[in-house]
Amino acid sequence: MNLRTFPLGVIGMALAVAGAVGYSFAPENLWLVYSLEGSALLCLSIYVVAHFSGLKAFSARRSTRIGANSLLMIFLFIGILAIVNFLAARHSIRWDLSENQNFSLAPQTYRVLRNLPRDVTITVFTREKDPGYQAYKERLDSYRQASPKISVEFVDPERQPKIAQSYGITRTDTAVFESAGQSVRVNAPSEVELTGALIRVSQDGKKRVLFLEGHGEPSLDDRERTGLSAAREILFKQGYEVGVLSLLKEDAVPDRTAILVVAGPRRPVTAEEQERIHAYVEKGGHLLLLIDPDTQADLNPLLKRWGLGVGPGALVDLQDRLAQGDLTSLLVRTFTEHEITQDLSAAVLFPLARHITFDDQAGGAWDYVPLARTSPNSWAETDLKGRVVNLDENEDIKGPLTMAAALAPKVTPEEGKPRPAVVVIGNSTFATNAFVNFPGNSDFFLHSAAWLAEERNILAIVPRDSALRPFTPNPLQERTLLYLQVIILPATMVFSGIMVWRKRRRL
Repeated sequence: MNLRTFPLGVIGMALAVAGAVGYSFAPENLWLVYSLEGSALLCLSIYVVAHFSGLKAFSARRSTRIGANSLLMIFLFIGILAIVNFLAARHSIRWDLSENQNFSLAPQTYRVLRNLPRDVTITVFTREKDPGYQAYKERLDSYRQASPKISVEFVDPERQPKIAQSYGITRTDTAVFESAGQSVRVNAPSEVELTGALIRVSQDGKKRVLFLEGHGEPSLDDRERTGLSAAREILFKQGYEVGVLSLLKEDAVPDRTAILVVAGPRRPVTAEEQERIHAYVEKGGHLLLLIDPDTQADLNPLLKRWGLGVGPGALVDLQDRLAQGDLTSLLVRTFTEHEITQDLSAAVLFPLARHITFDDQAGGAWDYVPLARTSPNSWAETDLKGRVVNLDENEDIKGPLTMAAALAPKVTPEEGKPRPAVVVIGNSTFATNAFVNFPGNSDFFLHSAAWLAEERNILAIVPRDSALRPFTPNPLQERTLLYLQVIILPATMVFSGIMVWRKRRRL
């Protein structure tokens, strides 16, 4: 080896490393990087030419070939690891092994992420020691992997106070969604909150939902058991603009109204108001009617125009009802195949309901679909005061009976014109604060609203509850469990003990 040229190899390697380090620290100074790398290439080339014969002899040795093979295998292994990690970073796969799929997104969320119209930036103001940090990180990682239009940044408000002040952040665990000049904030890392914010910030305009008032309807501001404040919050989180409307003061339903809700009126709705509601639907409006039994609100003149009607009395179901509850507390499990009911998995609780009727001749232009029915072991009890538990075939109406229905025109409207739709449910109590959080009630309410508003991507997103959930049996299941646990299992154990005792005694 020529000692005079040996330093060239060392200098060339040093210059190559210096060029790489310089590029990582100062990528804008490319002239310096090119100079260092060019000098390194020149020094290494001179070194190789000067020692060419020695390198040739060295490569012909047996130990060199074995060492080269080992080095090649190491580089191949490193290359395979690099490729696997690259593919895992670009196409990662996660398995959720928790009992109730706590770390999996709902199908509705995936639908929203697939249909995002534009990029959304999410800035989370939290600290690693805060309780919401890990929940935000795990949940938003799933959002980011499901859509390339989602970008997420975590900011510690203590380390970066200027950024927090520019956003006006006053509390940690706050996420800010931004898109096309719009901004929405959430203070909880739940999927309901995050997806609702994603929907609101990615839309140019919000769909307006108006609740009719002036007839003793439950109030949207009432936080007691009989109020509708929880239903308003649920609609707001799903991206709707919610308000009230009095047709006693207004001459018509506003044009921008996506859904008009008539929820449990107690006093009569005047003929003028019913005419204005009918005109709204005929122009392509969407109406949600929640009509309770035993009220003075006579909406049959309005319903007859579409072939609909509400039957007398209250529904009684000896099979599909809440165990240990009143006979009129229906636990509905039978649904018809429809867009509203396609994703329903939990039973819907109707505390007190009436049935819906349809006249094919009067409503021939409309497509009528029953959404929920009672079981065959049910009827409409007309004597509410007597609370009779037996079917009177002379006065009562035998089931199964429809308690919710959807109505849409059979003929598709001309292009550019809205399609009218009506959903009638024979109960409004299921949407009040006392019952709307029942597993299936919020789903059914939001599915109906999404279908009426013609927004297929805004559907109910069920919050991830703890894996321990109470089992709510119907009366048949309750009796079965009683016989099984109190009679059959103890009797089986006693019989088995006697048989073992007799067998041992004979030995």
